[in-house]
Amino acid sequence: MGAAAQDGRGSGQRIDAVLLDMDGTLVESHAAVERAWAAWCAEYAVDPEDAWPVVHGAPADRSVRILRPDLDDAGVAQAAARQLALQYDDLSDVAAAPGAHDLLAELDRLGLPWAVVTSADRPLSAARLGAAGIAPPLLVTRDDVGEGKPAPDPYLLASRLLGVAPTACLVVEDAGAGVASGRAAGMLVAGLAGVPADIAVRTLADVVGLLLGRSQA
Repeated sequence: MGAAAQDGRGSGQRIDAVLLDMDGTLVESHAAVERAWAAWCAEYAVDPEDAWPVVHGAPADRSVRILRPDLDDAGVAQAAARQLALQYDDLSDVAAAPGAHDLLAELDRLGLPWAVVTSADRPLSAARLGAAGIAPPLLVTRDDVGEGKPAPDPYLLASRLLGVAPTACLVVEDAGAGVASGRAAGMLVAGLAGVPADIAVRTLADVVGLLLGRSQA
């Protein structure tokens, strides 16, 4: 079964799978992310104000390369591992985003395949999704691809594993790196809370409205 997008650039475009970012999209973890990066910045002599524009929605190694271009590959790997370590146990206020469980229930009701596609590594993804009570049928993490967001690799891998053409996938994102990744994969992208994308949605509840017009696959 599939659905047809009913808004903006994607009007009438067929949707046979939905690919969802994790942090800031399905999972409320903004405060935890920023606490970890603030601690990392203090350790690595980086101004946090320089970090905020580049860290959200991007893999840790990519952000480290931007923030500390003086580090060699080994130094980047070590710094990225340290940044992730700061996040693993910081789950006190991590929870499902408003409307997340309702959206996932609707996807299941419609029979639409879905996946979580994240820039986090697998241990962090498992920890945050567990805290949010979300068990995705497919999880694609930074560990699964050669290049993370904004490269198209994560979303292309998810569509391939689901057996759905990229052009029939809807991506839901809250960060520029993720939007760029979905677009580079040839997918329709919905941007949450003012993030520029193909379709604007305020909340996850609005995503359900894009999945109207069910038709036989």
